[in-house]
Amino acid sequence: MREILPALARWYAAGIPFGLATVVAVSRSAPRGPGAAMAVGPGDEVVGSVSGGCVEGAVFELAQEVAASGEARLETFGYSDEDAFAVGLTCGGEITLLVRPVTAATDPAFGAVAASVAAGEPVTVATVVDGPAPRGAALGVWPGSVTGTLGAEGLDVAVTADARGELALGASVLRHYGAHGERREDAVSVFLQSFAPPPRMLVFGAIDYAAAVARIGDFLGYRVTVCDARPVFATPKRFPTGVEVVVDWPHRYLSGTGTDDRTVICVLTHDPKFDVPLLEEALRRPAAYIGAMGSRRTHDERRARLTEAGLTGAELARLRSPLGLDLGARTPEEVAVSVAAEIVALRWGGSGAPLTATTGAVHPPVGH
Repeated sequence: MREILPALARWYAAGIPFGLATVVAVSRSAPRGPGAAMAVGPGDEVVGSVSGGCVEGAVFELAQEVAASGEARLETFGYSDEDAFAVGLTCGGEITLLVRPVTAATDPAFGAVAASVAAGEPVTVATVVDGPAPRGAALGVWPGSVTGTLGAEGLDVAVTADARGELALGASVLRHYGAHGERREDAVSVFLQSFAPPPRMLVFGAIDYAAAVARIGDFLGYRVTVCDARPVFATPKRFPTGVEVVVDWPHRYLSGTGTDDRTVICVLTHDPKFDVPLLEEALRRPAAYIGAMGSRRTHDERRARLTEAGLTGAELARLRSPLGLDLGARTPEEVAVSVAAEIVALRWGGSGAPLTATTGAVHPPVGH
């Protein structure tokens, strides 16, 4: 959803109704997870994807119908054993979509939600999927405010509490309630889609590889910062637009900035005076990925220095060095792909092996 919000915000601001399809549940080998979205707007313009192409034609027609009728619909698509050419998911999975009309009248919170996402502010959107509450009704939930209603005060209160909890985790889930928000009942299904601020990618060392890593990090949705103590190299013109460039000693900058369990740290300096104090700081703070560039010899020398600095075996085990997967990469761009592949594999528990050498579902269920 995040990537298509700029287009949706323009349509919404112009008062143009559009149909918005959102994946609210998946099973087996579904190609996209909950929260994936596709919208059909003015002139039959399409943005986004819900299945990677399997059912987009049918969803296009559904979104048109919903935008015209003003009535939200819930549809499930799966693989058809009887007719492999029928509309369905050839991967064998199943997805459930909520397709709803979006206008200022049907969703008064949408504009504020889009603005918050664009500004990197946390917000959760709660939308009624099924049950006695109005299907498609939406609630925008921020840490300190709420906009909209799901049709019942008790339901609004219960959903708001859960939405803030999911927002803290950056999660998107389908929850079930009683008609008035009662717990442990399942009369009403509500999809909670959280938009936490984008995770950070911190790239240290403004060398030629850094621009390529920063570019692919931005493509993957990270908020990228490049830091180097050498002002001649750390100049904005050497990096993609939107990438923050900081001139400072890497360890000093890192000690003064925040990281969390989603943060990616890429150390490309491979110079002991920079990377040893930097990694000493990095390996003692929260991060999803900490990788360092260098040869096997550089890695061994770096590890010895970090051990001398007092880092434990458990702390050193977090270090991915040399960083990246073995793709045979040579150019900065190829190395960036190798690094990105390792980050994605670590995030989702992938093996990094060729799919031809693996068995089972190509798209494991989210969370597996």
